This record gives sequence, C-alpha cells and structure tokens, in this order.
Amino acid sequence: MKQNSLIIVFTLITSVQFTLGFASAGNVDPAQAAWHEKYKSQDNAPKAAEMLLNTDKEPELTDGFESLFNGKDLQGWTPKGGECKFEVKNGMLVGTCVPGTDSTYLCTDKSDFKNFVFTCEMRWEVDGNSGVMFRARTKPGKKGATVYGPQAEMEGITGDRFWSGGIYGQSCGGYFYPVWLEEHAAARAALDRKGWNRLTISAQGNVVKTWINGVPVAHWVDTGQYPEGFFGLQIHKGNKGQVVWKDIRVKELP
Repeated sequence: MKQNSLIIVFTLITSVQFTLGFASAGNVDPAQAAWHEKYKSQDNAPKAAEMLLNTDKEPELTDGFESLFNGKDLQGWTPKGGECKFEVKNGMLVGTCVPGTDSTYLCTDKSDFKNFVFTCEMRWEVDGNSGVMFRARTKPGKKGATVYGPQAEMEGITGDRFWSGGIYGQSCGGYFYPVWLEEHAAARAALDRKGWNRLTISAQGNVVKTWINGVPVAHWVDTGQYPEGFFGLQIHKGNKGQVVWKDIRVKELP
C-alpha cells in the first residue's frame, strides 16, 4: 500500500510539473561532454539533474506588442562597451564587429523592463557570436561602464556547440543555462544558419524562458538578482562578425 501511495504521489508531481511547464531535466548529451567539461566549473553552471526544461509553446506574438526599433535611426538606443558599429540599413538594424575593440551592446534607453515577452528576428551576414541582453545593467569597469546580466545567447553560424537560446551571465559568472542536455537535441537543431531566426524571451517574476524559431530552449529560474533592466543587442569582440536585426518588439506584462 505504501509503495502504491508513493507511485501515485510521484505521478501527481510529474503531472503538475508538465502542466505548469517545469519538467525536470536529465543527463548531459554525450555529444556535449567536452563542452560540459569546459564550462561545468563556471560560477553559474547548473548541475544537469537540477536543470528545468522549457515545455511551453512559444507565446503568441501578435497583440499588445510595442516596437523598440523605428526602422529609421537609433532613437531610443545607445551603444555601450566597445566601439563595434551599429547602423540602420534598408529599415533594418546592422551591427558590425570592429577588430581590436571590446564587445559592444546597443542598449535601450529605457532601463526598467521587468516582466515581458520580447521577440526579434536576426540573421548573420558574417559569422560571429551575438546575443540579446535582458534585464541588464551597467557597473564600473576598467574601461568605463561594463554591461552585465543575463543574455540570450545567439551562437553564430559555424560553431559546433549549438547553444543558441541558452542563457549566459555576461560579466557575471558565465552560463546560467547551457544547452547541453540530451533533452536539448531539438533546441540545438533549431537555428537556421542561412536565414532569419526568431528569438523569443519570456520573463515573468524570476522565471525566464526562451525559444528559437518556436522551439523551446531554456527554462531558468533567477534567484532574484536581475529583476529589471534594459535590453542590449550584442556584437561580440573578435576579428569579424555582422548581424542584422528586425522586428524588435516587446510586450510588457504586469
């Protein structure tokens, strides 16, 4: 009888987890073993068995959204960090890596985004690491203000890690949510390396989830360190890289 009761309780808990969209994760994918070994000692690195899976459908992206980019100029945005170049071409926002400078972030002037659904379309003209900062802040650095906080990673188009949609702690301890689990196989295959990619981020309270082209990726629970902040489009430092963004929108939530 006791054994049957335990089975019933476990079944109920599992059912509730999937209903609420926080199914527990499992094992590191053998194909990701080298990456796991490299990053498992980072300050933020989670244990595989304690990670949560995003089992939710991508939010509806129609009603209630406000455009963050006017398609004409950089009004409402300010570059921070290095000296990589941001400009508007053909109604789209283009970020270009400048060799020898630090990673650069084109940041919203509005800096109190708290609960929201954010979405944008992006593609690579030249391969290079990128991402979207959210609930980000600045702190004093060696060369001026340093942008820090959570970032939805966008890997680029030639690497073999496939962690787009994962959540990186930029200048604050490394990966909060690496995409290294067996259960992440579909997420790692979601990026279109030749065309446009839709990144969607949902942040409600301390729960953050991401999707790439409608495929669920991350489910990260913040400890309360990053309750609000600005968005920032990253061009990573290096020798090359050019990223194009369009349809940058946000729906603020209560």
